[in-house]
Amino acid sequence: QVQLQESAPGLVKPSQSLSLTCAVSGDSITTNYYYWSWIRQPPGKGLEWVGYISYSGSSYYSPSLRSRTSISRDTSNNQVFLQLSSVTPEDTAVYYCARYSTAVQLFDYWGQGTQVTVSS
Repeated sequence: QVQLQESAPGLVKPSQSLSLTCAVSGDSITTNYYYWSWIRQPPGKGLEWVGYISYSGSSYYSPSLRSRTSISRDTSNNQVFLQLSSVTPEDTAVYYCARYSTAVQLFDYWGQGTQVTVSS
């Protein structure tokens, strides 16, 4: 059983950087051909895809967030990281990590999500 667990500071001040961790168990983040994604949901809005890091370590970001986003990984500890810089209150959201399977072409495993609030 694949499990994903997000962790984050909860409250971040505007203009600071936000760092989130996704701890993965039950599968290696280097297993072909999975993409480990970050997705967020602002209050009262739909899901927004932020970006991914692939099984091979390549990353790709939403064009609207690309200039402020970095996704990395620690293969030794099987973790995926999201860093979002220069945050504003509009970055307030529940942040999810999810595994995208190219075999079935869908996000087949999700974390429970973690609330991040940007406020002074």
